[in-house]
Amino acid sequence: MSEQTPPQPAITIAKIYLKDLSLEIPHAPQIFLEREAPQVDVNIHNENRKLDQENLYETVLTVTLTAKIKEKTVFLVEAAQAGVFELRNVAADDVDPVLGMFCPTQLFPYVREAITGIVARAGFPPVVLDPVNFEPIYRQQQAQRQQEAAAAQPTTH
Repeated sequence: MSEQTPPQPAITIAKIYLKDLSLEIPHAPQIFLEREAPQVDVNIHNENRKLDQENLYETVLTVTLTAKIKEKTVFLVEAAQAGVFELRNVAADDVDPVLGMFCPTQLFPYVREAITGIVARAGFPPVVLDPVNFEPIYRQQQAQRQQEAAAAQPTTH
C-alpha cells in the first residue's frame, strides 16, 4: 500500500480588473494656482467574497487618496481594483489569510498604476504609492472582528 502525497495548494489569478475609479477636483481651476504642496492621506481597504463557482473568490482592494491644502480638498481619488482568484487544495483555515494578505498584494501594483495615471491626467504631479505589507492590515482587521464579536456576545451576570 503506497501513501499518496496530498495535492499541493494552488492559487490562480482568473481575472484582474478595475472595478471602479473616481476622481473629484472640487476647486478646479482655482486649486491649480495654489503654491503650497498638498497633504496626501491614503486609506486602504479590502473585501473578499466567495463566488458561486467552486473555489472562486473575488477580492476588491480599494484605495482612497485625499489631497488637501489646509481644509480645502485639492483632489480625491478612489480606485477599486478587483481580482478573481481560484483557490485549490487550500486548507479551510488558510483561505481567510490568503484572501486577506496574498490577494491584495497581487492587486496592489495595478491599483497603484491606476491612481498614478489618473492623478497625472488630472493635471497634478503623479502620486506613486509606497509598497504595502498587507499582513499587519489583515491582523488588525482580524483583531477588530474579534472585538466586535466579543462585544456582540450577551453578557450574563
